[in-house]
Amino acid sequence: MSPVIEVRDLRKTYGAGDTAVHALRGLDLTVEKGEYLAIMGASGSGKSTLLNILGCLDVASSGQYLLDGIDTGEFDEEQLSLLRNRKIGFVFQSFNLVPRTTALANVELPLVYAGVRRAQRRERALAALDLVGLKDRVHHRPNELSGGQQQRVAIARALVTSPAIVLADEPTGNLDTESSRDVLGILDRLNASGRTVVLITHEDEVAAHAMRTVRVVDGRVAGVLV
Repeated sequence: MSPVIEVRDLRKTYGAGDTAVHALRGLDLTVEKGEYLAIMGASGSGKSTLLNILGCLDVASSGQYLLDGIDTGEFDEEQLSLLRNRKIGFVFQSFNLVPRTTALANVELPLVYAGVRRAQRRERALAALDLVGLKDRVHHRPNELSGGQQQRVAIARALVTSPAIVLADEPTGNLDTESSRDVLGILDRLNASGRTVVLITHEDEVAAHAMRTVRVVDGRVAGVLV
């Protein structure tokens, strides 16, 4: 069985000449289908750049990134957008919810972009909110929800397109201990149901939820813990 994510000699440089920043310096990484992977590293190590490339939000300067066997380097921006919407769900540290919009409408957004009809959008968004334990908060706006509840809305939004891969960038970074435990519990269950989860964190106790931890230093994989 081929890996769901395969990265070979990935390099990413911002700028040019003396001021060039080398965020990734020949990084190699393989993620198997159904794996739960944590990526750790200090600020500036390249881990967020890596996640953005894995999520087709950015492209590498050189090297190869295969997503489900598809060489993403051959895709234009529109094709990358389609690939991203079909295969990947994102969870960010800052939630990235639309402020004056209900939880339900926030979760429906990816389906609006995908052209899904209203009745089906509503059904799928309600099911996603139920999955994260928020069926009684569907008409609440972000400012009426706690940080943990906002992050659960963000996870529901990530799941509503039924992605095979969930990418989470410091998903507990803005949360208290109890909310962090709730969010990590949801990610654990998603992985147990067969989804591939890739998680960026700087906390050992968060990384402990993963099957494998990759440590990134200066744009390269410096070690792997299983």
